[in-house]
This record gives sequence, C-alpha cells and structure tokens, in this order.
Amino acid sequence: LLAMRKKLGLYANLRPVETFKSLVHKSPLKEHLVDGADFLCVRELTGGMYFGEKGRRDDGDTAYDTNLYHRYEIERILRLSYDYARRRRKHLTVVDKANVLESSRLWRQIAQEMAPQYPDVTTDYMYVDNAAMKLVTGPKFFDVMVTENTFGDILTDEASCISGSMGLLASASVGEHTSVFEPIHGSYPQAAGKDIANPVATILSAAMMFEYAFGLMDEGRAIREAVAASLEA
Repeated sequence: LLAMRKKLGLYANLRPVETFKSLVHKSPLKEHLVDGADFLCVRELTGGMYFGEKGRRDDGDTAYDTNLYHRYEIERILRLSYDYARRRRKHLTVVDKANVLESSRLWRQIAQEMAPQYPDVTTDYMYVDNAAMKLVTGPKFFDVMVTENTFGDILTDEASCISGSMGLLASASVGEHTSVFEPIHGSYPQAAGKDIANPVATILSAAMMFEYAFGLMDEGRAIREAVAASLEA
C-alpha cells in the first residue's frame, strides 16, 4: 500500500466524517455531541515517518524512524486543504505538535505564511493531543482538518467512532495525476462468505469518486441519498 501511494504520487488522503440520523444512537459518544458532525480530514500521505529513513543500529537495541518533510510537500497539502475549506464552511484547523517537533514547527510556519492568501478562511492551530481530545468531546468544532502522515493515520481512525462504525467511512487518496477511492478500513477477507461485511463505505467511496474525480455532484448526491434512505429503512 505504501509503495502504491508513492509510485502513484497519492499525496493526500481525504476522509469525510459525517453522521447518519438513523445511526446516531450507535455511536459510542453521546448523541448530542455527534449529531450533525460533518468534517473532512486531510492527511498527508507520502511523507513523514512512514517514508523517512529508518533502521536499527548494530547492537540491535536501538531503532529510529525519521520524520522528514520538505516545504513543497507541506505547501501542496495545505493548498488542497484551503481549497476544500473554501467549498465547505471556510474553517481550517492545522494539527501539529509544534511545541516539541521541529517538523511540526515547519508545518506551522508554512501554514502561517500561507494563511493570508486565504482571508476568507478562518485558520486555527491545534496540537495533536488536543485534537484527539476534541474529536471525542466536540467533533462539531471541525470543518476541515489537515495534518501530517502519522498523526493523520491515528486521528482518522479515531474519528470513525463518531459515525459509529469504520464500515461507514469512505476515503479518497488524491495524487497529481490520478486518485484512488476506497473505504478507510481496507479489505476484510475474514468476512468472506459470512454475509456480515458492511458495504456502505465502499458505496460512499464511489460517491466521492463521482464528486471529487468527475465533478458530478448530482450523481454523488443521489448515491448518498440512496444510502441514507437504505439505512433509514
């Protein structure tokens, strides 16, 4: 999967998080916290610790992973995030750990440099530990959240509890020349033949493909409405 992302240049993972009225009671979080939650997580996908230099020293007792980011990687993911914020409620939250990590300080510096280019978007900054807490205590605060690879991996899986099931969340991995649309949970071979796998995230990923890849908003909306009606029934 990492090799595919790198070779296809899939630098941004988009994970919309939303709730369905008929399933709000299934969330492990209190209903009044999650009802109406609707935000987009944008995760940088081809940089950071997952792709930085890693290894073990000769003694076998010391390991390291390098959290490496270049300016161009940060700028392009922030531009994409601002573009989506402009299409939504015009609020972007940049998630980092700038009080500790030098890579995060670069993220925040570049975000602060770019923010004046988007005066119509409210930009705020949040440490990743605070963001993790906010996801479960006040998820309706978020509109678009952007963060680096490792933080994004953890936060987006945490966000699945808002809808009540990882089987409800679609995603898109966007590249410079192509995109991949898939449910956030990956494959589920253990469910083969048991009639228990939830198809909703896969179907909603197809809706994202219509909207994000082809600009067919009405068709995407039709798929979403059909899913909502099915869940209601």
